[in-house]
Amino acid sequence: MGRIMGLDYGDKTIGVAVSDEFGWTAQGVEVIRRRKPEDDELRLQQLTAEYEVQSIVVGLPKNMNNTIGPRGELCMAFAESLRESLRLPVSMWDERLSTAAAQRTLLEADVSRKKRKMVVDKMAAAIILQNYLDSRRG
Repeated sequence: MGRIMGLDYGDKTIGVAVSDEFGWTAQGVEVIRRRKPEDDELRLQQLTAEYEVQSIVVGLPKNMNNTIGPRGELCMAFAESLRESLRLPVSMWDERLSTAAAQRTLLEADVSRKKRKMVVDKMAAAIILQNYLDSRRG
């Protein structure tokens, strides 16, 4: 089946998660500090090679009324550029509540604010990917 990579694409960072070989569980692996698009894509190329990724899922932030705003448009453009540069299938996944869920989980685990900032994007990527994986089984 091959591994799937989940991405939480933000203004300053890209949260990265990868599935196990069977596509059952998602694990957060890295937070990329965004610099130049070519640097971000180079790092993603390295990660897709390292984890032998077969496809990618990018979180699509929708408005609560299900419309796509400027943030969603940026994510769709990012997904399109990944399709071209990485030559892998890229899907979009509704991520409306993933960052909120990640924040809540970290708060419940009593993780300090500084640490939360460092892991929330990676965790949001894992939640996006896990929800996507679960939907494929369901």
